[in-house]
Amino acid sequence: MTKYEKAMSLFKEGYNCSQAVVGAFEEEIGIEHNLLMSMASSFGGGMGRLREVCGAVTGAFIVLGAMFGYNDPEASAEKAEHYKHIQEFANRFKAENGSYVCRELLGLEEKTSHHVPEMRTEQYYKKRPCAELCGVSAEILEKLIMEIKEEK
Repeated sequence: MTKYEKAMSLFKEGYNCSQAVVGAFEEEIGIEHNLLMSMASSFGGGMGRLREVCGAVTGAFIVLGAMFGYNDPEASAEKAEHYKHIQEFANRFKAENGSYVCRELLGLEEKTSHHVPEMRTEQYYKKRPCAELCGVSAEILEKLIMEIKEEK
């Protein structure tokens, strides 16, 4: 199964968009499944249904941080390099999808203030591009990870 397919499958299992993307890279990042899903759980629906940055994008950021992030507060070169990769991912996602903001991707005029997610029905999947966005995010991320590894 490709990363694209894995991310879409996880979303359709009921994981949120951020969880679906990080779950597709679970083996590569080596974080225990329950902890990983808990870490990513806050970012679904554009960060807790605030409809801000798409969870498929923040999920990719989590993966990039786990794989290539820095942890030394004095590591300015490493910080700059990491932010370069984050921005590269965001730019590629936006180029392919028109935005990386949840409400824009969903065609919503306003943010939602309601915290309860919609039921995942057949109709939900027909009107929401979220599963596809998870797959696209994972595909872009997979390519970027290969490029980063080639740089090193």
